[in-house]
Amino acid sequence: MTSRIQQVLDRPFSIGRLTVPNRIAMAPMTRRFSPDGIPGEDVAAYYERRAQGQVGLIITEGTYVDRDAASAYSRVPHFHGDEALAGWAKVVERVHAAGGKIIPQLWHTGPARTETDPQADTPSGLNLDGEKIGEPMTQQDIDAIIAAFAQAAANAERLGFDGAELHGAHGYLLDSFLWDGTNQRADGYGGSLQARARFVIELVKAVRAEVSADFPIVLRFSQWKSGHYDAKLAPTPGELEQLLTPLADAGVDAFHASTRRYWLPEFDGSDLNLAGWVKKITGKPAISVGSVGLDQEFAGRAAPMGGPAQTTGVEQLLDRLERDEFDIIAVGRALLSNPDWAAKAIADKLDETVAFDKSVLGTLY
Repeated sequence: MTSRIQQVLDRPFSIGRLTVPNRIAMAPMTRRFSPDGIPGEDVAAYYERRAQGQVGLIITEGTYVDRDAASAYSRVPHFHGDEALAGWAKVVERVHAAGGKIIPQLWHTGPARTETDPQADTPSGLNLDGEKIGEPMTQQDIDAIIAAFAQAAANAERLGFDGAELHGAHGYLLDSFLWDGTNQRADGYGGSLQARARFVIELVKAVRAEVSADFPIVLRFSQWKSGHYDAKLAPTPGELEQLLTPLADAGVDAFHASTRRYWLPEFDGSDLNLAGWVKKITGKPAISVGSVGLDQEFAGRAAPMGGPAQTTGVEQLLDRLERDEFDIIAVGRALLSNPDWAAKAIADKLDETVAFDKSVLGTLY
C-alpha cells in the first residue's frame, strides 16, 4: 500500500523542458573541495551518490562565474575555464547515468568579502555591515558581470545541465543590489525597490537571451543576509510583488525562496511561507528550503551549517506540499549525513537516517 509520504513526495514536476521525478531537491551547499576551482573525481562521486539516492533535482554548490572579484573563498569550483568545465561535464555525465537531474548555481560573492579590497564588486563600495571596502561598481563593471553570467548559463546548457540557478540571495552580489542596506546608489540602479532590481532584471534578460527558450532559469533569493537575519527586501506582500513580477517577466522560470526554517509564515495574517507567497504572486514554480528534517536551523556566519542537529519528521512539509503551497522542497544538511535521504523519505524510512553533525563538513562523502 502506498504511504502518504510516497504519494506526496514521489510525484514528477516540470519546469520548462526539465521534468524531475519527485519533489525533493538537493540544496546548494558550499563545500570547498575543488583545488584551483576544478571539480574532480571526488566531486563527481559526491553528486552521483545523491542521484543514486533518488534526489529528484540536484542544485550544485555555488560556482564562480568568470570574474576575478567573484571569488571570496578558496577551493570553490569555477564555472569557467577549460579544466573546470571539463570537470563539470563529468559531473553531469555521472548524475545523468544515475538517473538524476542537475543544475549549477552560478555565483558572484560580491560584498561578502570582509577586508578592504579595491577590486571588490559592490553596488556602493560597502560590505554587509555597511563598512567601506572599495568603490561602487561602474557601468563597465555591471556590463562585464552580466556578460559573465550569460556566458556561464550558455556553458551550462552546452555541457548538458538541465537548467541553471542564479544565486541572488544571502547578501551576495545580486542580492546586494536588491537590498537597501548595501545599495545606496543614486543612479538608475539605486533608490526604489524597482530601481534596485534593475541590475538583476538586466542580468536575467541577458541569460535568457543566451539559452534556449525552454532551458529553465531558476533565481534563488532571500529576505535575510549572512549576519543580518532580520533583513527584509520586501516587508509586505505588495512590495514582494513589486520585486518578483518584473523578474518573472524578464525570464525567471522558477524561484528558489531561501528561508532558515521552511515552516515559518512570511507575513502576518497568513500561514504561507516565502515560497508560498512567491507562487501566489507570480504563478511560477516555487522551491522552498530551510532546516528540512532537522530540529534546528543553521547558525552564524562562522558556522553556516550549524550542528549538531537531530532528525525530525516531515508531517508539516507533507501538508504544505499536498496543498500546493510550493512545488519542490530543497534539503541541505540532512543530505550531507544521508546521501540516500530522499530514497528513505519516499520509502517512509526516515527513522533509519542519522543526525547531522558538523564533522561531516570535513568530508565529501
